[in-house]
Amino acid sequence: MAAIISPAKINSNGHSTTNGKANGAAATPRLSGKTNGRAMTIKPTYVRDPHPIDFPWKIKWNADTCIRCGSCVATCTFGAIQPRLQKQAQSLSIGNLPKPVDVSEVIMGIKQVHDPKHFCRGCTMCEKVCPTNSIRPVQNPHNRFPLVARQGGSPIKRGGRGHHMPIRVLDYVKVGRISQMTDPSLDAARHTFDLLTPFGRGLPADELPLKMENGKLVAGGWMPPMRWIYPIIIGDMSVGALSWRMWEALALAIAYLNEECGLPVRMSSGEGGMPERLLKSEYLKYFIIQIASGHFGWNRIIKAMPEMVADPAAILIKIGQGAKPGDGGLLPAEKVAPHISAIRGVPKADLLSPPNHQGLYSIEESVQKMFLSMNAAFKFRVPVAIKVAASSTSVSVFNNLVRDPYHIVGGFFLDGIQGGTGAAHEVSMDHTGHPILSKLRDCYLDAVTQGRQGHIPLFVGGGFGDTGDLAADAFKAICLGANGVFSAKIFLQLAGCVGNEQGRCNACNTGHCPVGITTQDPRLVARLDVDAAAQNIVDYFLSVDVELKKLMAPIGNSTLPVGRSDALVAMNKSIADRLQIAYAC
Repeated sequence: MAAIISPAKINSNGHSTTNGKANGAAATPRLSGKTNGRAMTIKPTYVRDPHPIDFPWKIKWNADTCIRCGSCVATCTFGAIQPRLQKQAQSLSIGNLPKPVDVSEVIMGIKQVHDPKHFCRGCTMCEKVCPTNSIRPVQNPHNRFPLVARQGGSPIKRGGRGHHMPIRVLDYVKVGRISQMTDPSLDAARHTFDLLTPFGRGLPADELPLKMENGKLVAGGWMPPMRWIYPIIIGDMSVGALSWRMWEALALAIAYLNEECGLPVRMSSGEGGMPERLLKSEYLKYFIIQIASGHFGWNRIIKAMPEMVADPAAILIKIGQGAKPGDGGLLPAEKVAPHISAIRGVPKADLLSPPNHQGLYSIEESVQKMFLSMNAAFKFRVPVAIKVAASSTSVSVFNNLVRDPYHIVGGFFLDGIQGGTGAAHEVSMDHTGHPILSKLRDCYLDAVTQGRQGHIPLFVGGGFGDTGDLAADAFKAICLGANGVFSAKIFLQLAGCVGNEQGRCNACNTGHCPVGITTQDPRLVARLDVDAAAQNIVDYFLSVDVELKKLMAPIGNSTLPVGRSDALVAMNKSIADRLQIAYAC
């Protein structure tokens, strides 16, 4: 076929014309020609006419093996595939002297939806339920989704994993000091280890209100509350972000770890409060109650205080989040179920938290107002900590809190760029933030310079456990100066989340979680097996406990090696210089 481009002309309005017809500013160029005596017009695809090849995932479907059971369409929560009639043509040889004959038939097929609002997330649920393995999503590296997804003037929103860093610094850091002939190492299987870390204000020896009476050491005044907990905390996930069955699974796992396994694991609630049953149960002592900038759910917590049978493990005041620092929290309207509306006291609408606590204009005010009020609410029995996003100003914030003259700052949580989030604008997740290890090291070394290390515990989060090795990541962070780490998404993955760091699923913001973890849709929530999820979380913590001991034993530590950077080496010179640890090649 010889296609001829029609000559273009310019009319009096300045617009190009084809065959004497004005196209206007938005005219569609066409290729004209003839084939088999019929006129033909070719129309190229534009941004506003998306095709599955424009999406991050493409659906591969095998018509020959598919039995048309409809399981894949029924299980897809995103509406990314649908059944459609389609014409199937084939050539057959007929007669004694084979002569190709073209025949066709209409069959029921599976087609990928072209609508950017219903694009495939690659969750693989269709592949898992297909009895003949006839369908599967395939990642498309040549997609142009950032263009087609912004139709209508709406920024792209994403949930799940946050940033995609070029390198993972923790993978370049190894445990390089192994005690052998110089210092005796320990036997991880037989030695007794103390894996507890403090949560609460620590006083220097000369400020402890202790005195001797009748040969005994007794307290002679008020001491800041302190809890001894496991060094790995389950990070912030709010009652609106998770389904009620996922909350049950987490509560079951934490209670079992504490009461049957002897591991004092704690979990932090996100903004929006906690399930009311949990607030009024004895299991509240295993949970950290968070109050964030939107104050959502705090009225419900205050009203429940007279009926609380136990104090919470701590109070956490969230100023910022590492995955989207400087941007407020977001709970999309799709996830605001009736019980979420009741808890937060709002209608079914997008719930946007302000990017900072209104009325707090300095670090000093945060100490005086927030910390004093939260301490007073629980009569100074509960540690009160603060959580901020890692940034260039993190050390300044940490220094002011360390110098707190009231001794009421019970902890400092520092969240890094690689942390996940249930929902945020993609531009915030991909282009704001600060890596966590360098800020952890800066805060710790600055406290050491002042002789104030250990005054308030330092917990860090943001990407820990991304590769599944949470024990190794936590151990390295502790050696760099952390008292512990907090991580969240890995525990959702243990419960059945199919998201990963390469862009699979990560649609927590849509309310259509295919496994019932981050949705409030009763039909989808029913997919989650509470007992199995809790069992997986318990098993993982037990494995982490053994792995931490396996890392502590070779360096000769029976307690957490906080600040023992001499135990680490870096296989990258820049990383070694920045973290001030030994370089090995």
